[in-house]
Amino acid sequence: MAFEQAAIKVEKEKEFEELKAAINRAFTPENVQKYLKQVASAGIRVRDFDLVLAKGILKKVAGAEQPAKNLYAALALTDQAQMKEFYLSKIEEVGPELRAKFQKIYQYY
Repeated sequence: MAFEQAAIKVEKEKEFEELKAAINRAFTPENVQKYLKQVASAGIRVRDFDLVLAKGILKKVAGAEQPAKNLYAALALTDQAQMKEFYLSKIEEVGPELRAKFQKIYQYY
């Protein structure tokens, strides 16, 4: 039986979609290496979404209208959980060659 995510209604759709679009832009083929370099230079692990937001890395790479941390803070708790899950799924889509190059930020402690 395959995993199927439950459909949870997004409460703040505008902020949710803007943040989702910023994450998608950061993980485009032309931006993903730049994004991973920014995460590495900040000295954080790529899975630490809260620190990525706090350091403003998404805004630097993806150029959201508002800082990503403000968009995330405006979301309801359920929206935040869905956004974090979306982000984590995007970092797992990164190709093996880049994951090997940036293995330090991909490592589990």
